[in-house]
Amino acid sequence: MFSFIPTPSRSTLELGFFTIHYYALCILLGIIVAIWVTKRRYSQFGGNVTDVTDIAFFAVPAGIIGGRIYHVITSPANYFGENGSPIEIFKIWNGGLGIWGAISLGALAVFIYFKVKKTSLSFPYLADAIAPALLIAQGIGRFGNWFNGELFGQPTELPWALEIPIANRPTGFSEFSTFHPTFLYEALWCFAIATFILRSKYLNSLAGSGASFAFYVTAYSIGRLFIEMIRIDEANTIFGLRLNIWVALIMAIGAGALFARLRSAKK
Repeated sequence: MFSFIPTPSRSTLELGFFTIHYYALCILLGIIVAIWVTKRRYSQFGGNVTDVTDIAFFAVPAGIIGGRIYHVITSPANYFGENGSPIEIFKIWNGGLGIWGAISLGALAVFIYFKVKKTSLSFPYLADAIAPALLIAQGIGRFGNWFNGELFGQPTELPWALEIPIANRPTGFSEFSTFHPTFLYEALWCFAIATFILRSKYLNSLAGSGASFAFYVTAYSIGRLFIEMIRIDEANTIFGLRLNIWVALIMAIGAGALFARLRSAKK
């Protein structure tokens, strides 16, 4: 008899007047680990870790805001639909941070910082330093979705299937109890790419070119492309495919082309 992965029975921790959401804790833990890893990498490249500390004050809020904006834009019915409530936009602890928006606005904030401030290393060095850190943070953050019982895939009875309470099952899937744990697939994929970047002598030899960051976006997008194909939560579609499938495909092609160009330029 299979022992499936259970969905946690609680997504919050009550401490008197305070309510701590495990999703928020996962995001916070991911941010802390990401800053630590980035500092180590940036220092190994010859940079002053104070740069990373200062940049984090701008990049972290920008990333959270960007991630939320992307989520709201791609899932407007949850907030402006018939049963939606705009006030829910501000309740990020309930889940809903789109990685593409987080990367875009976070990267823009960092780029502007490097333009107006004197730093010990250039922007591409920071990009290469932060690449594996972001992946680790994303992987940790995905466990927040597990606590919330969300973002799972199609029904399955594989040994590692995720048990979903009936209240969390999408319309049309109430008769199924176990589903693909896409949160786990993505977390493991992120950790695998991060490990590869950290251990790759070749990628590290290209430090300062932005190649590691381009590789990160390429590899992550390829994995996300397949994960999106098995997700069943509601999403906007274009020509019958989930919007995030198109975004992942575009990002994979664009970042892959950039990686090839940066690699050639470094030779």
